[in-house]
Amino acid sequence: MDPDPSPYPLPPEPLPMDRPALLAALRARIGRLERAGAAAALARSQAGVVNLSESIDAHLPGGGLARAGLHEILAAEPGAAASFAAVILGRASASIGGPVLWIGPEPDAWPPGLARFGLSPAELVMVRAPRSTDALWAMEEALRCPAVAGALLNLSEIDLTSARRLQLAAEAGGALGILLRPDSEEAGHTTALTRWRVNTLPGTGSAHSLGDPRWSLDLLRCRGNTPRNWTVTWRTTTDRLDTDQDNLAPAQPQTTHTRRRRA
Repeated sequence: MDPDPSPYPLPPEPLPMDRPALLAALRARIGRLERAGAAAALARSQAGVVNLSESIDAHLPGGGLARAGLHEILAAEPGAAASFAAVILGRASASIGGPVLWIGPEPDAWPPGLARFGLSPAELVMVRAPRSTDALWAMEEALRCPAVAGALLNLSEIDLTSARRLQLAAEAGGALGILLRPDSEEAGHTTALTRWRVNTLPGTGSAHSLGDPRWSLDLLRCRGNTPRNWTVTWRTTTDRLDTDQDNLAPAQPQTTHTRRRRA
């Protein structure tokens, strides 16, 4: 005697998989993604530069800090250097869109504090990489990604081969890369497009006001131009980076008064 039939109908037999058609569809999808990524990377690489201030931009080749490249910041004062890096990354993210990665063994950047310098916490991704090999890998992958606007790597030492890999990755992906390192006499050679030293200066505040932060910016190396120094002020209310040269008012013509001789 046959067993009782199941109250639920059995599912139909699956149709045989058309493997060639499936592979062709997957290849077409991957091709579209690759073309979209390449187009995005090209658009970012052609997006030009990140503008800093009038006098600094006038000195930098191309009229600003080049995208699709690696830049190095030596921290004579860690807080000032991180703040300057936040200004650069915030402008890179705001102008072309996309997140920013902050990579280090123990990322100690405080997102609400970085927001004071134009870097939105909503666009900031903190990456903890205790081993230098992991940090370098994360930085290289971030710079190669067309969706990333910029990435910072906080690392004490880096060899020239690894730095070249990061520069090539930035060129391929179109992102702006920053190496944040301690300032030392053994900084060594660099493959970065620019190298800066950032130190803090007394701000514009008083005993009752925090005021605007001021920094000393030393451009130690610039591919295509000469070293230079600026004293800058970050205007927290207007998100402007002003140098002392920018703030100089044009000289007023002097008037001379002559007395008439009495007849």
